[in-house]
Amino acid sequence: PTVLELGGSDAFIIMPSADLDKAVSVGTTARTQNNGQSCIAAKRFFIHADIYEDVKARLTESFEALNVGDPMKAETNIGPLVNKDSLETVMRQVDNALKEGAVRVTGAKVVEGDGFFFTPGILENIPESADVYHEEIFAPVALLFKVQNLDEAIKIANSSPFGLVSAIFTNDEAEQEQAINGLEAGATFVNSMTGSNPVLPFGGIK
Repeated sequence: PTVLELGGSDAFIIMPSADLDKAVSVGTTARTQNNGQSCIAAKRFFIHADIYEDVKARLTESFEALNVGDPMKAETNIGPLVNKDSLETVMRQVDNALKEGAVRVTGAKVVEGDGFFFTPGILENIPESADVYHEEIFAPVALLFKVQNLDEAIKIANSSPFGLVSAIFTNDEAEQEQAINGLEAGATFVNSMTGSNPVLPFGGIK
């Protein structure tokens, strides 16, 4: 038997009862780990309308504080993408999203010079017509979605053809149960970053 993990467009939900400092800190790491090139990296951030502007501002500050450069240096947070094809794919996805009406909050631009560097970025107001609404973006670019409630977050999250992992930050036990049972993902992590462990089952459902 062969199991292939071929990508994910993983949901990261933040609700009003969450510890926002922790959610933003973990969310930043979850989106930018391995320079954003991870199947289980947080990719689509669903943020409740009541806290959307606050979380967006915090994420923006956190992303802008990341250092892009030589991955062999201790002060570097973000290294290069794997190759030219990957860089060109991400450029196409971001350009398409902006053309379709998405808004660049920060970053998401090519770093001029040698190497395949791309600044950590945030896009919002992603329309369904944009490629990234349906595709995985394999780079340190977060997609923000403002939702009115958890039902809406789960509905949009489940519209993806990917169903690998997901995460929710909330201290409301009913919301935790709803996300665990409602999200179409192989695993849902509560108030923590998604991950894999060799002693536990791991995989997607789509």
